[in-house]
Amino acid sequence: MKKKIRVTILIIVGIGFISYFLYKNNITPLEDEALPCHFTIQDNSILTIGQKLDIPIASTEQINSIELRIGDSILSKWTKPSKLIHYELNSKAMHVGLFTLVLIAKTKDGNEIRDERTIQILSDIVPKKWGIKIINEYPHLDSSYTQGLAFQNNTLFESTGDPNTTGSSLVGEITLETGKINRRTGLDKTFFGEGITILGDKIFQITWKNQTCFVYNAADFAKQKTFTYTGEGWGICNDGKYLIMSDGTDRLSYRDPETFELLKTVDVYTNKGPITMLNELEFIDGLVYANIYTKNLIAVIDPKNGKVMAIIDATELVKRGKGTANGEVLNGIAYNSANRKTYMTGKFWPKLFEIEVLKTPVKDL
Repeated sequence: MKKKIRVTILIIVGIGFISYFLYKNNITPLEDEALPCHFTIQDNSILTIGQKLDIPIASTEQINSIELRIGDSILSKWTKPSKLIHYELNSKAMHVGLFTLVLIAKTKDGNEIRDERTIQILSDIVPKKWGIKIINEYPHLDSSYTQGLAFQNNTLFESTGDPNTTGSSLVGEITLETGKINRRTGLDKTFFGEGITILGDKIFQITWKNQTCFVYNAADFAKQKTFTYTGEGWGICNDGKYLIMSDGTDRLSYRDPETFELLKTVDVYTNKGPITMLNELEFIDGLVYANIYTKNLIAVIDPKNGKVMAIIDATELVKRGKGTANGEVLNGIAYNSANRKTYMTGKFWPKLFEIEVLKTPVKDL
């Protein structure tokens, strides 16, 4: 009886040791074990930029060659591989976001075997916590469902959406001191207007689900071009050369202003994960300021790599700006490069504010 107990204990200890070894080495028994070549790494591995990830690959004598890719880039190749290969992925030179590891193996009889794993790379920067100081307050039409805000030559422009399908989507030139619309151009009620940006003498207005961008002459609102794109349109800004667009996800898209061709995308991450629901955008001193839809927060993003450098808490601004029960979320950031002043408002707000970003630590968000 004692012998049976000892054997049972040894088995339990052995299973525990094996489980611990597999856990420590990031190896898990997978359904893919039926394949003659497969990853033994867990799916959805998470690491921070600068960290290294061991990628074990198991194969049998049937395998003649192995190719390891991340996206479209080849990481390594092996011919007549051993039964267990370890590849060390160094994320130091990588950018944040989701990536797909792809294993492509060729058997000796010419068949191809594929296996995939997803990895997530987080930012190595902890975002700073910034606040807002209100400098001036101006009237704003509380009938405006603000979607975009922009300055050109000391003149304020605003775009609005149409939540009630009444044909109220427009682009307007606004008098800052009164909030009145001096001139406007509207969209048919089949279009839901979203963000705007001004590059050179052109105003670019995107739409929500219509997959259409309208281009106007800033001087007289004459429509010059119409572009189409795939997916939703939320916010848009520019860096002086390219258009930068959001679609409600954690991704920014760079586009050619002459053709609206998609040039590249940048995922937006903190040290904890992606920031989704990126909405209205503004480009200020090399950084993208993005409203986070439904939150009183603004993400300050380095557009070169997608890292969130700071989070601005605009809670007090929202309390002061919403006014009546009709007031909705914070949305609308405009930077006047002529006087280096920044302005913010929200959907159906009766007020628009000149603000100063306080780049000193504020309370935990």
